[in-house]
Amino acid sequence: MNTQLDLSACPSPKWLPDGQSQTIFAARFVPRPKIVYARERITTTDNDFIDIDWNIPGLHPLAPDNDRPAAPTVFQQEPLTPPPLPGTQPALILFHGLEGSSQSHYARAICHYFRQKNWVVAVAHFRGCSGEPNKLPRSYFSGDSADIDTIFHHVRQRLPNARWHACGISMGGNALLKYTGEQQESLGWLQAVAGISVPLDLLATGQQLETGFFGRFVYTPHFLQTMKKKIREKDRQFPNAINIHKILQAKTLFDFDDAYTGPVHGFKGALDYWTRCSSKPFLKDIRIPALVLNARNDPFIPETSLPGIKDVSTYVTLHQPKTGGHAGFSTGPFPSSFEWLPHRLEKFFCQGC
Repeated sequence: MNTQLDLSACPSPKWLPDGQSQTIFAARFVPRPKIVYARERITTTDNDFIDIDWNIPGLHPLAPDNDRPAAPTVFQQEPLTPPPLPGTQPALILFHGLEGSSQSHYARAICHYFRQKNWVVAVAHFRGCSGEPNKLPRSYFSGDSADIDTIFHHVRQRLPNARWHACGISMGGNALLKYTGEQQESLGWLQAVAGISVPLDLLATGQQLETGFFGRFVYTPHFLQTMKKKIREKDRQFPNAINIHKILQAKTLFDFDDAYTGPVHGFKGALDYWTRCSSKPFLKDIRIPALVLNARNDPFIPETSLPGIKDVSTYVTLHQPKTGGHAGFSTGPFPSSFEWLPHRLEKFFCQGC
């Protein structure tokens, strides 16, 4: 297998001229398909929980019958019993980005596209991201290989005959690619992986989000608003377990991770956490087909931090289109659509079919 550097374009609309507009419009205004998810709750080894939202052909309808939002059906006691699948049934496990969920614009678009192609789709929620606080003072972080492993083990156990693929968006892509590099040949059961708009160098991304108007006054406050809300809930659950005052004073993601995410997950602070959990150093160790897709105008990720051919193994394809923003790969006439990204994923996943 030869390493590829793909610079082919994502045909972004001309009325979205830059990475900022492409990012914000896709997240806020591109029409989102409605999806029917069935939620399964799995228990972790530390007595916490992870929620997985499924959509399985023959078991779940693709879309709701009415115009109301399709809230997930929660399976907390009953095991999910999928129908028998043929040995060639393709399946996709999706890992969302920072503060994302199965309702994120990219998750719904990808799920809808692949279900139309008769794929099984499962969207795994990181702890505390499924709409209900998790049970421990800890939460989730960008390099949580143990939880990725737990999720993979579970979905393989549920559907052992499926041909599994995995995709991670942004933070979820970082965790997935790091884990893929760590596991090397042991992931031979997985057909392929893909990381989309991945902050491969967490320090470079953090520094980028601390500079410029949008980074300082739009993106960072957006993330901190929901993250701090969860922290207030954790302080009520676990009084004195975290430094609530220092965390709530955070003005940047570095401050937040230095006060909470790093220490609560066993790191010395944000610098130690970001350095050890960046996936870029692990790209050389990947031993299964992997697509790493980053727009060069991503407002979160400086172009200078993107990997080149020398930074990756021969199993990795780097796709670095000029436009697309951060998970903002919308195309077509107003109000545009989000089909280019899932089509690109399908093309990569099926190249050996």
